[in-house]
Amino acid sequence: MTGLYILAAILIFGVLIALHELGHFVAAKSCGVQVNEFSIGMGPGLFHKTKGETQYSLRLLPIGGYCAMEGEDESSQNPRALNRQGFWKQFIIFVAGSASNFLTGFIILLALYSGAGGFYTTQITGFAPEFTLQGEDGLQEGDEIWSINGERVYLYSDLGLLLGLAKDGDISLVVLRDGQKISLNHLPLTVKEYTSTDGNSKYKGYGLYFGKIEEATMGAKLKTSWYNTIDFARTVRLSLQMLFNGQAGINDLSGPVGIVSTITQVGEQSASIQDAVENILYFAALIAVNLAVMNLLPIPALDGGKVLFLIVDTVALRLFRRRIPEKYEAAVNMGGLAVLMGFMLIVTFHDVFKLFQ
Repeated sequence: MTGLYILAAILIFGVLIALHELGHFVAAKSCGVQVNEFSIGMGPGLFHKTKGETQYSLRLLPIGGYCAMEGEDESSQNPRALNRQGFWKQFIIFVAGSASNFLTGFIILLALYSGAGGFYTTQITGFAPEFTLQGEDGLQEGDEIWSINGERVYLYSDLGLLLGLAKDGDISLVVLRDGQKISLNHLPLTVKEYTSTDGNSKYKGYGLYFGKIEEATMGAKLKTSWYNTIDFARTVRLSLQMLFNGQAGINDLSGPVGIVSTITQVGEQSASIQDAVENILYFAALIAVNLAVMNLLPIPALDGGKVLFLIVDTVALRLFRRRIPEKYEAAVNMGGLAVLMGFMLIVTFHDVFKLFQ
């Protein structure tokens, strides 16, 4: 089964990248930009068909694809070239790939939640006997936790994540109580040994009980899917913050090799084939949203870098009546691409090294 899971992981990458390029393709066509070629897959061509001005290709390696637009890599005098379009058309085309990945993640989650019977909420249903922070100036039964240290709590699963990231003994909460938002600042909420709900065993935690379940109506499924998608995007931001402030390092990052390895482990550790499929699809949704967010970072050679240059070029034109020379943008993009490739090689090396540890 290991080989099957590896193949599934490679196909997931290929499909997500192809959908990213499909987003650019649909946006370009809708905005009237000439698309010279749209390819599914990379490498040697297996099939080509030209329809109108666009060549549609199927290539050997199922690792993505590309959307080649007129005027994308070099200036073109064609009135339908990308570089001849206005700000908003270019902006829409550049962000459409990430929008496609984000939407893909949402749709996968909605499909996974379609059979759910209910969803746990963040409403407190009780406290451990040893818990001392309840009362008028503290937490009360029925409170719904809205945010933790300024981070919105979207899902029940956020509670453990955000409380774990918070500094012990200095946690600020916002709770919904009788329809009002109540701020509870600097609570000494720490991990201690508490009595479990059955009253017969002990556990280490925060002393809060949660048990209310929201019925899985269509509205609840849409809301939970949307919140989960937003939550994935927030996870990227939190991960980047941890990377920059030193809480995480290069060993905590994963490239394609590490992600394939993780998907394989997810499949092999699942109790059944159905569980494996659902767990891998959930992970695919996470990857899709990660691709969406990472591609919009203002880094040269990524879509976010193109958006940044578009904004800077537009500001320069308004202020100085001159555009930024394309050779400078090309040089920065080449340099950015080289740095990204070098960084990915380092991450891949670490991924391979971890496999043999």
